[in-house]
Amino acid sequence: MDQVSDATAQPSGRRPAAEFADTPWLDPAARPFIDVRGVTKKFGDFVAVDDVDLQIYRGELFCLLGASGCGKSTLLRMLAGFEAATGGQILIDGTDMAGIAPYERPVNMMFQSYALFPHMTVESNVAFGLKQERVPRGEIRDRVAEALQLVQLSAFAKRKPHQLSGGQRQRVALARSLVKRPKVLLLDEPLGALDKKLREQTQFELMNIQDEVGITFVVVTHDQEEAMTLSTRIAVMNQGRISQVGTPSEIYEFPGNRFVADFIGSINLLEGRVAYETDDFVAVLCPELESELRIDHGPSVQEGQKVWVAIRPEKIAIRPDSGGALPAGNAVRGVVEGLGYLGSETIYRVRLDGNGDGGAAGGRMIEATAPNLTRSARRAVDWDDPVVLTWDSAAGVVLTS
Repeated sequence: MDQVSDATAQPSGRRPAAEFADTPWLDPAARPFIDVRGVTKKFGDFVAVDDVDLQIYRGELFCLLGASGCGKSTLLRMLAGFEAATGGQILIDGTDMAGIAPYERPVNMMFQSYALFPHMTVESNVAFGLKQERVPRGEIRDRVAEALQLVQLSAFAKRKPHQLSGGQRQRVALARSLVKRPKVLLLDEPLGALDKKLREQTQFELMNIQDEVGITFVVVTHDQEEAMTLSTRIAVMNQGRISQVGTPSEIYEFPGNRFVADFIGSINLLEGRVAYETDDFVAVLCPELESELRIDHGPSVQEGQKVWVAIRPEKIAIRPDSGGALPAGNAVRGVVEGLGYLGSETIYRVRLDGNGDGGAAGGRMIEATAPNLTRSARRAVDWDDPVVLTWDSAAGVVLTS
């Protein structure tokens, strides 16, 4: 399903200016390497992918992130040519992929199951595609050796798949995909079969390999942490549409809507209405809180407009309540009703005083986290303690949808 010629290893197309070398998507002169234009895919009356526009640039490690059934794997299969788009256009390196068979596209796909041949050795598995395309024997030997060295499996060339660990089998499948030198490597949940510790280790190996070979990777995953670790940029998908595209830090720190804010990591979403604006902040009144919310300026809002304020738990400071008046904004009282010690940090679930009378019963729950900076079995804040939560005006994000 990809070209064998070495020319495919050097994609054509305009290189971004030096100042945009690491962020070509910010370069107005850069041409997308993968250009998805208004692509729709229907299965009968069901719309799996709904009018998607997406631009991926050469050399990116790009992640399609979303829950099961959101359309991410269907979009990947359309890039590979295994599914035909109902409408729209897909261009790879400037060439329209309409009507081009999978094996003629400049892509290769690595499946979640790895699909290794159990009766073949590691080197035979890696060489299989090259043999099918009648690449000269000497070139096959050299390219297989190069691919195995890249994934650090040279010493395992004569072993069979059943003699390898899960992580090693994953690297064999990766070597087999890379040995054909595609312009684009598509990976469908590539680390899903690995345990947590091995998955984390392999994420960094995958990044290092992608950086070394310089091939554009498009990864489908439902794992938020995996997408945040791996990618240059992420497209968050929901019900066949793309909700937001951005770098991991943009997606996490500046979600564009409630779905993205709630889907990525933990979040506190507080509903309220805009009370007023100053030169420094927007004030939001939330009926569930005894304090107004003050947030640095974000999207344009109007007085009285319904909005949501998103605050990450790690942006909230927690301390014992010693009494006294609270600050004018971004401060609430509550009682610790849940506590989870995770080693590096502690998660606190705090029931707020929703009516301002000093009691926490009936108030909403807020989550805050605190790093465990000292080695101690005692906590400054424990179960059932009255506490005060505070946060800076830069901690929250105003969302209008």
